[in-house]
Amino acid sequence: MNQPTAHQAQAWLPFEAAPAARPRLYCFPNAGAGAASFAQWRALAVPGTAVCPVQPPGRAERFREKPHASLDALLDELTDALRGQFTGTYALYGHSLGALVAFELTRRLRREGEQLPVHLFVSGRAAPQLPDTRRALRDLPTAQLIGELARMGGTPDEVLREESLMSSLLPLIRADFAINETYTYREEQPLNIPLTAFGGQQDPRAEEAELAAWSLQTSAHFDLRMFPGGHFFINDNAGTLVKEMTALLPA
Repeated sequence: MNQPTAHQAQAWLPFEAAPAARPRLYCFPNAGAGAASFAQWRALAVPGTAVCPVQPPGRAERFREKPHASLDALLDELTDALRGQFTGTYALYGHSLGALVAFELTRRLRREGEQLPVHLFVSGRAAPQLPDTRRALRDLPTAQLIGELARMGGTPDEVLREESLMSSLLPLIRADFAINETYTYREEQPLNIPLTAFGGQQDPRAEEAELAAWSLQTSAHFDLRMFPGGHFFINDNAGTLVKEMTALLPA
């Protein structure tokens, strides 16, 4: 087991939390996104709590680092860097690919005998035990991949039209899609912590029944909340989401 350094933790947590803010909600982004996608959320948390956006390699100030293309490799680096952060009262949240990362991080922490989060929040992703029958995206030709990104929403049109910018972003996006598309679910005992799933009512990538199946991943309380919107419903419902999540964290 490697001892994390302050520099390692800072790379993954670029926003500094308020010193007295406990508990913490660690937020994992969707494919192609980074910590900045949660920057506005920090001001939405209920008093006495902190939103901590997580920055995986390959984006923003970590753009020179090669992004991981496998979940195990990502979790190896993540747990080494942030092991010291997962103490006290904390919860994990992830959207889409981030939901898978948060879920498997929780299971890894349990296997390693570490303190578990008090709550796991997921959104925009089908339950991990369900077979993924959707079209693989990671190896699509550039034009087709950009078309799929446009259909998903979440990426501004002006970004999709900027050829030089997209050429720098696509390797990261392909690597993130590879994490999701090469993932193999392994049967384990359900988690014994509360789990809440959020979904968009018009999201074809995570339909209500697929989100409801997350209930099988916990032996504790499960809740499912559906919101208007598609895959990126979180953008229009951030205030409600953050307040609901941080309000559920015990003081």
